Amino acid sequence: MIVIARRKSNFAVSLCSQIRIKFPHFPLLFPKFIFSFFSSDSEVTTDARPNGRDFAKEKRLLSLFKQCSTVKDLNQIHARIVQTGFDQNLFVIAKLIEFCAVSDHGDMNYAVLAFNRIENPDGFLWNTMIRGFGRISKLQEAFEFYKRMLEKGISADNFTFSFLLKISGQMGSLILGKQLHVNILKLGLESHVYVRNTLIHMYGMLKDIKTARNLFVEMPKPDLVAWNTVIDCHVSCGMYEEALGLFFRMFQSGIEPDEATLVVTVSACSALGALDSGRWVHSHVKHNDRGKTVAVFNSLIDMYAKCGAVEDALDIFNTMGSKNRVTWNTMIMALATHGDAEDALTLFSKMLTEKLENPDDVTFLGVLCACNHGGEVEEGRRYFDLMTKHFNVQPTLKHYGSMVDMLGRAGFVEEAYQLIRSMPMECNAVIWRTLLAACRLHGNVKLGERVRSHVLEIEPDHSSDYVLLANMYATSGQWNEMMKIRKSMQRKGVQKPEPGNSYLEINPHRKLEMETVENCNEFSMCSHSKFSSTRKSNVSS
Repeated sequence: MIVIARRKSNFAVSLCSQIRIKFPHFPLLFPKFIFSFFSSDSEVTTDARPNGRDFAKEKRLLSLFKQCSTVKDLNQIHARIVQTGFDQNLFVIAKLIEFCAVSDHGDMNYAVLAFNRIENPDGFLWNTMIRGFGRISKLQEAFEFYKRMLEKGISADNFTFSFLLKISGQMGSLILGKQLHVNILKLGLESHVYVRNTLIHMYGMLKDIKTARNLFVEMPKPDLVAWNTVIDCHVSCGMYEEALGLFFRMFQSGIEPDEATLVVTVSACSALGALDSGRWVHSHVKHNDRGKTVAVFNSLIDMYAKCGAVEDALDIFNTMGSKNRVTWNTMIMALATHGDAEDALTLFSKMLTEKLENPDDVTFLGVLCACNHGGEVEEGRRYFDLMTKHFNVQPTLKHYGSMVDMLGRAGFVEEAYQLIRSMPMECNAVIWRTLLAACRLHGNVKLGERVRSHVLEIEPDHSSDYVLLANMYATSGQWNEMMKIRKSMQRKGVQKPEPGNSYLEINPHRKLEMETVENCNEFSMCSHSKFSSTRKSNVSS
């Protein structure tokens, strides 16, 4: 297009200017071509031709954004832009706003100031601002800019709606999402692949899986992103078997999975405890370089650990060439939860001594879990103290809960109570209930009654609290007190909690077959497919 345009210089200058505004990265990709285009056309006037020095200055200014890491740096770059006279250059200012809105080192307030100085911002800049507000979860501001954009007569495009749909999902507003969907239909943008995939993602976030599935089924040839999106929607809605069915159906359609597909599919296997299907995915990864990424291996380690195959998890961990913090955290937690406290703590020590990764709050949660399961109370105290003083990792409710559980199991119920009282945040009912169970275990009725009063303030009618307190009185031989609790339960209509459920594999070689059902492309289980899944039996315990 540009080669043809060179023959008519006035039109060419106008065309290149439009391309430059619509596609801000174009001059960065082909700077030499653009410059030679202008300089070689003798019919172009001197005023219209960009100055070579100016173009070089512009490139240098844009390169400064790569080195920007603080607001102070941003101020200096902006000052340089003004100093060199590029503050009226739409392309440079657009780059400034884009950096402020999208970069991790940006500043949305700065983006607003720069944006408001532009007399007639185009659609790209409006979209950038909407995207920026969505990125920092200022969702109301994003829709305010969308409203301003429409008032200025700028039409929303596929990018606008994609950003807004994601924001609607973040807001948890199905009504707002459907209103946007109606506008998309009016503008004829629903068939756009990018918009369609974002619609599926939004409805998945809002748990409207039926609409998400219908949008997917209507696609004549779903691409990889569409498959990934609909599989992820089912996983996020807890429909794990359906997610696995979609994964295998994707294979049948001839589309190869990528990292995102494999990670979300393995997470479905983890949730189901579907070890057989997880092994199938692992086998696929072994024979395809595309899936051999740290993220996929991390998810496989987690899956094997949750399915009880810790040795398989260790095999992957030991053979991984590259590991990140998530890898170490996942393996430490896997060993800890399966009672291998010594191995978990050894792995943590190796992580520290070899300075492979800095531990974070998740690392220490695994370490405390290991100390808890291994009965290493002294070590647990030491690591809990170490995480704040040496590594500057602030404990969360989960860390305090793990410590209370560990101290309570070991009989240090008074220490556990004092730890709760010293917490910088509000204690929840779960932690108080953990201590109440410890008081019952060790027969500390006096402390148990105090703990029960704290639980009552948070959840006054939770049935398990009555049961714990009644059993504590029974254990200590205080039958009259126990009967009072039972009568109180009857008077208030509090029912004992239902028994829990356990899952046992009774036929690990049952097969999964995907069949297309008319109008809805549902999936059914049957015994004649080449793909394996794990059958479960729901057994009341």
